[in-house]
Amino acid sequence: MRDKENRPDGVIQLLPRLFGPLSPAGILVGAVLFAVSLTPSMVPRGPEIQGALGGLVFAIGYAAAYVVRSGVYWLGVQPAFRPSRVQIYAIYALALMICGFGLWMGTEWQNSIRVVWGLPELDGFATTFVVAIALAVAALLIFAGRLFELLAAKWYRRTARYLPPRVARGVGLLLALGIFWAVIDGIAFRFALRTIDTTSRIADLVIPPDLAPPTDADTPGSAASLIAWEDLGRWGRGYVISGPDRAEIAAFWEEPARQPIRVYVGLTASGTVEERAKLAFDELVRVGGFERKYLVIATPTGSGWLDPGAMNTLEYITRGDVATVAIQYSYLSSPMSVIIDPENGLAESRALFDLIYGHWTAQPPTNRPRLYLHGLSLGAFLSQETVPLLNMFGDPFHGALWTGSPFLSDMWRMVQDRRHPDSPAWRPKFGNGSLIRTANQDGGLERFEAPWGPIRLVFLQYGSDPIVFFDYSLAWRRPDWLRANRAPDLGPDMRWVPLVTMLQVGFDMAVAVGTLGYGHDYAARHYIPAWAETLEPAGWTPEIEARLIDHLRDLTPR
Repeated sequence: MRDKENRPDGVIQLLPRLFGPLSPAGILVGAVLFAVSLTPSMVPRGPEIQGALGGLVFAIGYAAAYVVRSGVYWLGVQPAFRPSRVQIYAIYALALMICGFGLWMGTEWQNSIRVVWGLPELDGFATTFVVAIALAVAALLIFAGRLFELLAAKWYRRTARYLPPRVARGVGLLLALGIFWAVIDGIAFRFALRTIDTTSRIADLVIPPDLAPPTDADTPGSAASLIAWEDLGRWGRGYVISGPDRAEIAAFWEEPARQPIRVYVGLTASGTVEERAKLAFDELVRVGGFERKYLVIATPTGSGWLDPGAMNTLEYITRGDVATVAIQYSYLSSPMSVIIDPENGLAESRALFDLIYGHWTAQPPTNRPRLYLHGLSLGAFLSQETVPLLNMFGDPFHGALWTGSPFLSDMWRMVQDRRHPDSPAWRPKFGNGSLIRTANQDGGLERFEAPWGPIRLVFLQYGSDPIVFFDYSLAWRRPDWLRANRAPDLGPDMRWVPLVTMLQVGFDMAVAVGTLGYGHDYAARHYIPAWAETLEPAGWTPEIEARLIDHLRDLTPR
C-alpha cells in the first residue's frame, strides 16, 4: 500500500527532470550547429530534410554541452560562475539571432547549388516549416536523452549499494545504453525495417491490369519462358518489355540490327540463391544469349531497378547484338540497403557470375561473346566484389562499366587513394590507364597515353554524388574533393565543418536522385561515351556519339 501511495509523488518528481528548463549552454551550442547545418552541401535540400537535419544537429550540440558539463562535475570541478537570469536571457537571445541568421541565409545558400545544377532559384526557404520540423526532432531527441539520464541514474542508485560511486555510475551508464540499444535496434528499427520490406514486397508483386505478358518467345515472362511473368518483379517486368527494338536501332544506324536480349529473374522466382542464378543462366542459354557479340552481366540497384539510360544506350551502341542478364536480390532501395546490409545480394551476384563465366571460358575464344559487367550504385559495389580479378588474368572478361560506385566500395576507394597526385579525387587518374579509367559529366577517359590492356574497367561518377563520396571521416577530416580543385557540379559555397558535413552528406544520400545529370541521377548522355570506351565498338566516331546523344536526349530514368 505504501508503494502505491508514493508512486504518484514519484511521477510528479520526475516531470521537472523530463520537461524542465533547458541548459543555456546547450541551447547556444545547438543553435550554432543548427545555423551551420543550413549551409550548402552536395545536393539541394528541401524543407523536410533540412528541418530533420537541423533538429538532429541541434540535439547533438545540446548533448555535447551537457556531456562536457557532466564531465566537469564528475571530475569534481566546480563552475567558475553561475549565470544570472539576465545573462541567461542574453544567451537565449544570442541563440535566436544565430538561428535567424542561418535561416535568413538559407535561400542564398541553397540557390548556390541550384545555379550550378541549372535549377530555378528559390524565392524563399519555407522557414516556418523548417523550424517546426527542427523543433519537433530536437524536442524528441532531447526528451529521449533525459529518459536515458533518468534510467542511468536509477541503475546508479541500485548498484551504488555494492560498488564504489564512480564504478556504479559507469555501470549504470552501460546498463542504460544496453536497454536503449535493445529498444531502438530490437523494436523500433526492426519494426520500421519489416514495414518497409513488407510494403516494398507488396508493391513488387502488384501487376497493373494494362501490363500484359510478352508474346515473343525470346522474352522472359512469355509462355515459352522458364520464368513466370509474375516472378519477374515490378522492375523486371518493365525492364524486359521496354528498351529499343530491332526497328528503332536499325533506323538510327540506317542498316539492319538485331533484337536485344534482356533476361531478368525476380526475387520470388525461386527460394534459393543458387536456384535463381541457375534459372537466369538457363533462360540466357534458351534465348541464345551466348550467341550474341556482347554479353553483359548487369547487377541492379537494391530494389532491382536497372537504369534505362545505361541499358538503352548499351543496346544502341552494340546495334542490338547484345544479351543482358540480371537477378533481383532485394526489395529495398540502394541507400537503405547500403545502411542495413550492403553485402545483401553478394551471393546472387557471385553465383550468377560463376555460372556464366564457367560456361563462357569453356567455349572457344573465337566462338563466344565479349563478356562485360555493369552495375549502378549498390549494384556497382556488388559487381566489383563478385570479380576475382587476380584469378582470371589467364582468360579475362573484357571489361566493366561501374556507375555511381558507393563509398563502401574497396575498389573505388583504392582508385581514389592511389590516384596520380595531379588528378582530383572526384575524377582520379589511376596508373597508366591501361586497366582503370574514370569519367564524369565532363569526360576524363581521354587523359591517358598508354593504350588499354586486355580488361577495360571504367568508373562513371558525378562529383556531386553523395553516395559515392560519403565517408565517416568527414566528421573529423576535410576530404580531398572539398579542397580548391572541385568538381564543376559541386556548389562553390560548400564548406567543411567537423561532424556537421558528415551529417549533411549523409542526409544528402536520401535526396540524391531527382535532377538528371547531377547527384546520383545518371544521364544517358554521360553513359554513351563511357559505354563506347568500355566496349570499343567498331567504327565508333565522335560524330556518331554526338548523334546518339541527341537521339536519346529525351530519355528519362523512369
